[in-house]
Amino acid sequence: MTTSSESGEAPSAALRTEALEQLLTERGLIDSEIVDAFITNYETNVGPLNGAKVVAKAWTDPEYRRRLLADGTSAIKELGFGGPQGEHIVVVENTPTTHNVVVCTLCSCYPWPVLGLPPGWYKDPVYRARVVKEPRTVLSEMGLDLGDDVHITVRDSTSEVRWLVLPERPAGTEHLTEEELVPLVTRDAMVGVAKAAAA
Repeated sequence: MTTSSESGEAPSAALRTEALEQLLTERGLIDSEIVDAFITNYETNVGPLNGAKVVAKAWTDPEYRRRLLADGTSAIKELGFGGPQGEHIVVVENTPTTHNVVVCTLCSCYPWPVLGLPPGWYKDPVYRARVVKEPRTVLSEMGLDLGDDVHITVRDSTSEVRWLVLPERPAGTEHLTEEELVPLVTRDAMVGVAKAAAA
């Protein structure tokens, strides 16, 4: 059997992570149960579903939407979402004529309490560099074509401020309840690289 190192290929990130965790556990530097609990928390309790609930509430409750746009952090905490990487979240709204897209040009600052862990493409240096210089082209390459009449604003997240996009509510969803709207809201729509799904 040929290993990846023997064949000249680098081991996958998952294998490297597993090996590192095993080494740190064997040396008593970490507790594997704590690591497992942390991962489970971000897979089940923290993630895009939280953000989708925030968006769906804003779509159906005008007063909540006002509070969300005025003070995102406080309004998000009203729904019980907060914690590390969510200390200061600013929410911006996409409209038919204005589109916001989020990037972190320095690293991968991201509002974990409402979006979970950042996807690989968000951390990619190519995305981080290009979306600032040519956002319309990058969005088109990711499947979102915006008309020339739509003004695009790139929001740069930092360790002090993390951005969340309130996407446009899809047409034809006026009859849907808050709970029924939640599945239409994707992580990518809350980053601004996609629109919310149609009903």
